[in-house]
Amino acid sequence: MQSDKISLFLRILVYIAISVVVCIFLLLVGYILIKGIPFLNLDSFAWEYNSKNVSMMPAIINTILIVFSSLIIAVPIGIFGAIYLVEYAKKSNKLISFIELMSETLSGIPSIVFGLFGYLIFVVFLGFGYSFLSGTLTLSIMILPLIIKTTQEALKSVPLSYREGSLALGAGKLRTIFSIILPSATSGILSGIILSIGRIVGESAALIYTAGTLAQVFQGFFDSGRSLSVHMYALLSEGLYMNEAYGAACVLLCVVILLNLTSYLVVKYFSKER
Repeated sequence: MQSDKISLFLRILVYIAISVVVCIFLLLVGYILIKGIPFLNLDSFAWEYNSKNVSMMPAIINTILIVFSSLIIAVPIGIFGAIYLVEYAKKSNKLISFIELMSETLSGIPSIVFGLFGYLIFVVFLGFGYSFLSGTLTLSIMILPLIIKTTQEALKSVPLSYREGSLALGAGKLRTIFSIILPSATSGILSGIILSIGRIVGESAALIYTAGTLAQVFQGFFDSGRSLSVHMYALLSEGLYMNEAYGAACVLLCVVILLNLTSYLVVKYFSKER
C-alpha cells in the first residue's frame, strides 16, 4: 500500500514536470510566432540588404554557406577520430584517456570562449580578419567534440557480434568498419551531425568575433558577413528594427525546430532499417 502511494506521487511529479516543460515551450514558440509572423513579407527576403527592407536573405545565405563549410571540415575529422578512439586505440592508453577528457571539456565550454579563441588565432594571429574563413574554422572546432562524442556512442552501440562475425568470415579490420560497423551506426552519426547543424544555425557569439556583422553575402573566403542569428542580434542592438528582429527570430526558430524534427525522423527511419 505504501509503495502504491509512493508510485502515484512520483507519477504525479513526472506529469507536472512534463506539463511545465511543454507549457514553457509553447509559450516561447507562441510568443515569437505571434510577434514575428505579422512582420514577414517579401521585402524581408529581398536579395540585398538596405535600411528600408532590412532583408534577412543575405544572412540566410551566409548561414547556409557557413553550415556546409563547417561540416565539410568537422565531420570527416570527427568521424575518423571517433573510429580511431573506439576501434583502434587501446583503452589503457593514458593519452587516449586524456584526449577523451579534453573532448568532454571542450563540449562544455561556452561559445563566446570559442569566439575569443577564433578572434585571437584566426582574425589576429593568422591575419584572416573578420571573414567567412575565420567563422567557419571557429565553428568547426566548436562542433568537433559533439560529432566525436555522438559518433563514439553510435559505434559503441553496434553489437560486438557484428565485428566478430565479419572478422570470422575473413573480412579485414578496415572493411569491417566501413561495410558493417559504420552502416549500423548511421542513425547515431547523422543525429549528431544534424544537432551540430542546429548549433551552428543558432550560434551568434562565436561569429560576432570572427565572421563580423556586415550585412552582405560572402563573396570570398576573406569577406565579412553575418549569419541569421547575428543578423537578429544586430537588429536588436541597434534598437531601430525591433519588429524585423522578431521576424528574423521567427524564421530562426522555425529552422531550429525543423532541424530537430529532421533529426528525430532520421534516427527513427534508420532504426527501422536496421
